Amino acid sequence: MSPEFIQTLGYLGLGAVLALAGIGSAYGTTIAGNAAEGALKKRPEGSGNYMVLSAVPATQGIYGFVAFLIMLGRFNADPALGLKTFGIGLFVGVVCLLSAVRQGQVCANGIVGISQGHNVFANTLIYAALPEFYAILGLVGAIMA
Repeated sequence: MSPEFIQTLGYLGLGAVLALAGIGSAYGTTIAGNAAEGALKKRPEGSGNYMVLSAVPATQGIYGFVAFLIMLGRFNADPALGLKTFGIGLFVGVVCLLSAVRQGQVCANGIVGISQGHNVFANTLIYAALPEFYAILGLVGAIMA
C-alpha cells in the first residue's frame, strides 16, 4: 500500500470515531428526549429527571471526541499509523454509536416509568451505566493502542 493510501485510511478512521460517536449520541439523546416530551404531558413535575436521563447518552460523543484527539496526536506524529488509526477509529466509533442508541432506549423506558408514577430514576441510571461501560472500554482501548 502506498503511503498516501495509508494516510487517507488514517483520516477516515479519525473521521469515523468522531462521526459515529456523535451520531450515536444524537440518536440516543433524541430517543430519550422523545420519551421525555410525551412524559411531560402526563407528569410535568418529573421534568428534571426526564432531562437528566435524556442527556445521559451524550457522553459517548465526548468519548469519541477524546479518542479522536488522542488518535490525531499519534497520527500526526507518525502518518504511517494510518491503518491502525483507521481500525481503532472505526471500531471505537461503532461501539460508541451502538452504546449511545441502546442507552437512549434504556433511558426512554425509565422516563416512561417515571411518568407512570414509578420511582425508577436511580435504577434507570444504573441500567444506563451498563452500555456506557462498553463505550468507556472502547475509549480505554483507543488510549492503550
